[in-house]
Amino acid sequence: MTTDPRAPKAAEAQTRDDLAAFAASLPPDNGSDAANVARGFIATRQEPVIEKLLPNPWQPVSWDLSKSDFVHGPCPDTVNPALWRQAGFNAQHGLYEVCDGFYQVRGFDTSSVTFIRGDVGWVVIDPLTTQESAAAAYELVTGHLGERPVTAVIYTHSHLDHYGGILGVVSQERIDAGEVPIVAPDGFLHEAVSENVVAAPVMGRRAMYQFGMLLPWSEHHHVDQGLGKGVSTGSSALVPPTIDIVETGQELVLDGVRVEFQLTPESEAPAEMHFYFPDHKALCMAENCTATMHNVLTLRGALVRDALLWSRYIDEALDRWGDEAELVFASHGWPHWGGDDVREYLVNQRDLYRWLHDQAMRLTNLGFTPNEIAARIDLPPGLWADWRCHGYYGTVSHNVRAVYQRYLGWYDGHPSSLDPYEPTEAGHRYVEFMGGMDELLAKARTAFEAGDHRWVAQVLRHAVFADPTCEEARLLQADAFEQLGYRAESGPWRDVYLTGAQELRNGSVDVPVIQRPRPEVVAGMTHQQVFDLLAVKVDGPAAVGLGHLAIDWLLPDEDEVVRLELSNGTLHATPGRRHEVPDATVTCDRVALNGIVSTGGTLADLLEAGTAAIDGDRDRVLALWETFTDFPLFYNIVEP
Repeated sequence: MTTDPRAPKAAEAQTRDDLAAFAASLPPDNGSDAANVARGFIATRQEPVIEKLLPNPWQPVSWDLSKSDFVHGPCPDTVNPALWRQAGFNAQHGLYEVCDGFYQVRGFDTSSVTFIRGDVGWVVIDPLTTQESAAAAYELVTGHLGERPVTAVIYTHSHLDHYGGILGVVSQERIDAGEVPIVAPDGFLHEAVSENVVAAPVMGRRAMYQFGMLLPWSEHHHVDQGLGKGVSTGSSALVPPTIDIVETGQELVLDGVRVEFQLTPESEAPAEMHFYFPDHKALCMAENCTATMHNVLTLRGALVRDALLWSRYIDEALDRWGDEAELVFASHGWPHWGGDDVREYLVNQRDLYRWLHDQAMRLTNLGFTPNEIAARIDLPPGLWADWRCHGYYGTVSHNVRAVYQRYLGWYDGHPSSLDPYEPTEAGHRYVEFMGGMDELLAKARTAFEAGDHRWVAQVLRHAVFADPTCEEARLLQADAFEQLGYRAESGPWRDVYLTGAQELRNGSVDVPVIQRPRPEVVAGMTHQQVFDLLAVKVDGPAAVGLGHLAIDWLLPDEDEVVRLELSNGTLHATPGRRHEVPDATVTCDRVALNGIVSTGGTLADLLEAGTAAIDGDRDRVLALWETFTDFPLFYNIVEP
């Protein structure tokens, strides 16, 4: 074993004992999942590396299929055995036949892309995260199934890994020409922008923890997301849908393929839908049933999902199609065949989210707080016996706390929770209360040697925030995080723990990258969304000094005007309206506005280039722009 204090450590005795006990509790494995994962395999890509269109130093390639090659053989003692099993399934990649005319490419991204043979070309479901991974999947399909154009695209929901790669399967020119219908659930565009733009900076950094994006892939580091191997990186686009599904029961024929739709808003995504192919008896459950327990609240951050509605939508799908469906597939995981298995799978997934909801709210109504609830709820025997309900991605622990949050918010009802000290201030006080840093570290070391790694991780948070330069506190907390990561059945929990350990040992990544929406994303945003994004960037205290400011923003290339009002340091936008007497009028094409929003340019740059003009109070308009805040991609999480 290495003596380098910053190198990965072996599993401690308590960790090994806990994993052995966990393994003994697992249900029997009848081999059906392994058979379903392998079923229909045709071929995979020979070159494992998918190159990036625009590489950067810290993410040089889009995807590397070979990075999962270490996941084989017996489970090491640094990985939870259930997660190792799931990681082995997710490590299998390539082109698979699902049924006659239906094919999936799996393992080229965290999500899967489905190709359905139509009369002329392919109907594509969920074209992955990036153009690079989607293009590689399409190339594999073409190489083995023949050259056919993409004739329609369906987005199951509003998360980036289900629409971002569209330009890898169809050109922007064909989309602009109206040759390719793009189908999405009602509200898709609003939700895609809301979740992936307004909160993108903070979500992006937290996603690095959740998905282990800065970790090596090995039995000591990132093993699996539970939902897939990882997220591809590269070029993503937001291409708006051309057909909205606005009600359950709506039907379409896409390139000769009949589809029946079921809207499922506020389930796994705010805008999501299931759909059924009656001529093939095939049911797509989007991301609401994916061979794992999903997240009621994802660790990267998002709107809290409605576990009760989630369960009801699965029940509705059972009522509509459960008696006739012979195949169920989704945008992650692998398909399930045969009417009996389809129904059992859907019933257990339905019961899973209902159990999380109802048991969390039962204890909530008895007065238990979120952490108390999490300590009291486990899966019932019937769901634990189904491997596909295990917490490889979401967990019972954080999901039941999310149910509480949806109904009651962050406040747990205890008066001391109303106005707590921020972490650095609290840290200093905790360290002093515990007898000083030396005494605290001595007690933490004793707890670590006793195998109480949860307590060490919790108590040393205060030590690190009180003195982030204390090497012993950082390294001991890192060691505790690592042991907790080794135990975790959930891929995201493992990655969060191990990323925290890595940053405590080696420091946070220091790359001067500013988070801005990509040009393709800004182009897909409404006028309201663009100015709402700019409003979030306003440094309110600085803007207060500018007083009240009325601006009419003219967009000649779109024959549109947006009324802007700065009031008490807040910026309000109303498209289609004007002030009676504005303080200033800005004239600027939407294309030019998109450019500075996506690149960090300024209004002054446009004035200098002659692509914008300001009539009226020019100085205060420019001063308003100077209050806009840049959001760095990297900020500290495990240290102040």
